[in-house]
Amino acid sequence: MARNVLGTTLQTCSLDPVTGFTRNGCCETGHEDEGSHTVCAQMTDEFLAFSISCGNDLSTPRPEYGFEGLVAGDRWCVCAARWLEASEAGFAPPVVLEACHEKCLEIVSLADLKYHELR
Repeated sequence: MARNVLGTTLQTCSLDPVTGFTRNGCCETGHEDEGSHTVCAQMTDEFLAFSISCGNDLSTPRPEYGFEGLVAGDRWCVCAARWLEASEAGFAPPVVLEACHEKCLEIVSLADLKYHELR
């Protein structure tokens, strides 16, 4: 059973839009998930713009992949390293601790996640 950063059962991040590396709504991960999509973040305009500036456009719809594009307020499983990069640049989106996979702690600290906890 997958665990979150608090050591309890991993909760769903989002089913609308459906997120997760395996598109099951959870920030689960596995060997094939090289990006470690393990941080459940609530999108902000600032983070989406930052992500575009880093070459990862999460806003533009890509119908060929069944991706409608994200807007501020959507929850999405983001790569732990990208979240950390955004945090260090001052653009970290808030996170849902119960839905962040424990594996993200290999890249980001629990203290940083708690500081940005969605309230």
